[in-house]
Amino acid sequence: MEKIKSFTVNHNTLVPGVYESRRDQVGKSVVVTYDIRLIKPNVLPVLGNPEMHTIEHLGATFLRNHPFYKDQIIYFGPMGCRTGFYLLVGGDIANEQLFVLVKDMFKFISAYDQEIPGTKEIECGNYLDHDLKKANNVAENFLNDLYMIDDTSLAYPD
Repeated sequence: MEKIKSFTVNHNTLVPGVYESRRDQVGKSVVVTYDIRLIKPNVLPVLGNPEMHTIEHLGATFLRNHPFYKDQIIYFGPMGCRTGFYLLVGGDIANEQLFVLVKDMFKFISAYDQEIPGTKEIECGNYLDHDLKKANNVAENFLNDLYMIDDTSLAYPD
């Protein structure tokens, strides 16, 4: 079986940041998958499920309500390795704009102090498994990493 592209990236060279993982042509449109890497791979601890779940709820809510990009957002969800998230976007967004969008999302998550959206029993399949304070801290730490990045090429490191 052919190895998928994401398994060919050297995870030992990845650091927290935003990467363009792939571009897929779907009919006349392009779908871009972004790798939002919050934790350096293969270095413990990884994200715990409660904070990861909360980031998923807050991130998806932020993105799907964004005044400019909400119609382009296809998916925002966690990686199985628990080191980050995937963001799938329909159409092209300039790298610099995508970087600003991700920063704005994590600013929103880091400062969020209200009831977490979608956490009622009828709204979520694991509604008790959330941790807002940890999600706030993870988002703040990731923002600190992003502010250190001056290259918005979104290319994976060699």
